[in-house]
Amino acid sequence: MEILTGNELMSGATVYLDRQGNWVEELQQARVFLAEELEAKEAAIAATKRTGRINSLEVEIVKLASGVIQPTRLRELIRAEGPTAPRFDRQHLDEDGHVSI
Repeated sequence: MEILTGNELMSGATVYLDRQGNWVEELQQARVFLAEELEAKEAAIAATKRTGRINSLEVEIVKLASGVIQPTRLRELIRAEGPTAPRFDRQHLDEDGHVSI
């Protein structure tokens, strides 16, 4: 089982792709891709890359324990617990789709 994760371009917030195709900050809202959903996962990766809004896009292996998503890699466990540096307001790119440079 896998999830997609990355960081928002402007805020740096850790985000996860949910079932509706939105990037959310809550790990438990992440879409879990099963092995047989390879095509859907690849399509989601391609769509995300086209937007240029998510940095460090990664596929993370997870397990489900009693319906709770649990990352298997230490890096993702730390990221899922919250920031280790001050958090800034999220950019919410979905509002107008504009990125200021």
